[in-house]
Amino acid sequence: MSAVSQEQTFDIRPATPEDWPGIWSILEPVIRAGETFTWDRDTSEEAARAKWTKEAPGQTFVAVNKDSGGILGTGEFHANQAGGGSHVANAGYMVGANNSGQGIARALCAYSLEAAKASGFYAMQYNAVVESNVRAVWLWQSMGFRILATVPEAFNHPEIGYVGLHVMYRKL
Repeated sequence: MSAVSQEQTFDIRPATPEDWPGIWSILEPVIRAGETFTWDRDTSEEAARAKWTKEAPGQTFVAVNKDSGGILGTGEFHANQAGGGSHVANAGYMVGANNSGQGIARALCAYSLEAAKASGFYAMQYNAVVESNVRAVWLWQSMGFRILATVPEAFNHPEIGYVGLHVMYRKL
């Protein structure tokens, strides 16, 4: 399964245990910055690995440079809730700062939508899209997500203070 066009210089594929060092090199700066994810900024590598690594019907996946094999970005999806809510997926994506603007986040999202549907999920919901992350909000809307609600001042951004968190949704 691939959400990659011919113009792209990367492939999206399920992650392997050997990918972890490359995944961590993407996750750590994003977590430490504290601007776009609701994770504690001091999350340890071990805790991040346990939180990011998903098992079926979820999945952890990576964007890999076709030439070098380097990890450019990563994503994961999993059931948003257990029991009666387990048919709705949740997902997250992170792209290396040096790889922004190359279509990697869009490709990671497209891959997750396709893979989540193939895994039996009915819809996808993002619980906490930081309102000030306008590039991500625009991108997810362009991928068919809609903002269902915004929880005011639910995220304490380290530079601009309290901002809202969007709950976003789309059917698969």
